Amino acid sequence: MQRIGIYAGSFDPPTNGHLWMIHRGAEMFDELVVVLAVNPDKRGLFSLEQRQRLMAMLLADMPENVRLATVEQGFLVDFARREGAGFLLRGIRNTKDFEYEKSMARMNARMESDIRTVFLMPPGELEEISSTMVKGFIGVPGWERWVQSCVPPCVFDAIEQQFRS
Repeated sequence: MQRIGIYAGSFDPPTNGHLWMIHRGAEMFDELVVVLAVNPDKRGLFSLEQRQRLMAMLLADMPENVRLATVEQGFLVDFARREGAGFLLRGIRNTKDFEYEKSMARMNARMESDIRTVFLMPPGELEEISSTMVKGFIGVPGWERWVQSCVPPCVFDAIEQQFRS
C-alpha cells in the first residue's frame, strides 16, 4: 500500500521552513501532496493565484513524488480521504505550535480516525521563521536583509515586487 502524506498551509509567503518540511515529507512518503489552503482568518500578502505560481516554481525542483493541490474550502481530512492519504504532515516550531497542532490532530482523528498526524520539528535555524513573522517585517527599515534570509529567492523577488508596487 502506498503511503500518501498531505502537507497543507496557506504558504503566504512560502518560507525556507516550508521547503524544509516538503523535502522531509518527500523522503518519508511515497507521495506528498502539498496543499495550498485558503485561510480566511489570515491577512494575505499574495493572492491565491500568486501563491499557486510561487509554489509551482518551488516544487519544480522537488522529487517527482511531490505534487501541488489547492483546497479553497472544506475539511482537510475530507480532502485527504478523497486522495487516499493516510497522513497529515505538520511542523512544530515551539510550544504554541504544539498546543495548536495537538488540538487539530485530535479533532482530525475524531473526524477521520484512519488518517494520522505526523509532527516534525525543523532545525534550530528555521524554528522561528513563519509566514506571519515575515509579513510583519516587510516595510520596516532594513527588512530586506532579514526577509531574504527566511524565504527562497523567487519568493523574495515576488515580495519585493509586491512591496514596491
